[in-house]
Amino acid sequence: MRIDLHSHSAVSDGTEPPAEVVRRARAGGLDVLALTDHDTVAGHAAAAESLPAGLTLVPGMELSCRRGGQSIHLLAYLFDPGDADLLAECVRIRQAREERGRLTVERLNALGAPVTWDAVAALAAGGPVGRPHIARAMVAAGVISTPEQAFTREWIAPGGRAHVSRYALDPERAVRLVRAAGGVPVLAHPKASRRGPVVPDEWIADLAAAGLFGLEADHLDHHRPARDQVRALARELGLEVTGASDDHGELTGHRLGCETTAPEVYERLLSEATGARPITPAIENPQRTPSP
Repeated sequence: MRIDLHSHSAVSDGTEPPAEVVRRARAGGLDVLALTDHDTVAGHAAAAESLPAGLTLVPGMELSCRRGGQSIHLLAYLFDPGDADLLAECVRIRQAREERGRLTVERLNALGAPVTWDAVAALAAGGPVGRPHIARAMVAAGVISTPEQAFTREWIAPGGRAHVSRYALDPERAVRLVRAAGGVPVLAHPKASRRGPVVPDEWIADLAAAGLFGLEADHLDHHRPARDQVRALARELGLEVTGASDDHGELTGHRLGCETTAPEVYERLLSEATGARPITPAIENPQRTPSP
């Protein structure tokens, strides 16, 4: 069984619609795929409606968190999508994303970059606005050659000339919100140094005490020593270890299934989830409702 527990669609900052993501997942030999768009579940219904035979969909989300000015990403699986407290936080985060996006465009314009908010919003297509949308708009405007060039101090990386901070959840509170909604939380790529500062071990211990289920160790942004470090820390804290592609479609080179999660870890994840269940083409899930 091949299980990928981290992927994105055009509902957030991926490049393909949810229907195409699940089609590619099955064509690539996956048996289980978690759709984890940023701060929204709006893609779940479309993914479920287009689910090919043989593929199980795990409804999920990647929550934006921050502690001490540092960005932290929390994967949440099989929570109740109608949970009022979690839903309210997601709405607040999405609103902050749009405010940050507009301010970033203003700063880019002040630097002479001819990027428009309309172009960024069109790329987001009604979903949460992320920095990858801004990066793609910068490419389209001829400011840079590739989206990766935007994520530097020259442009929109933390500390960069056009970088703007925004609201995000404290990660401990996020873990507790996910658990209260019947979901299962996993810390995404905690030692990915190329993304910025890694998550300190003591913070991860705090999250474990708050109810964290696992750590995403097998991720392309983790080199071998980082993966070993994450596994050792998981053993020490009694956490599970997951693996996933973090695929964003064309933006990341269509890499669904390049990293996977062990079936026994997936089964333990299912045993702890009470908010929702996985979706297969043969099983109708009455809890499958999109976020407003």
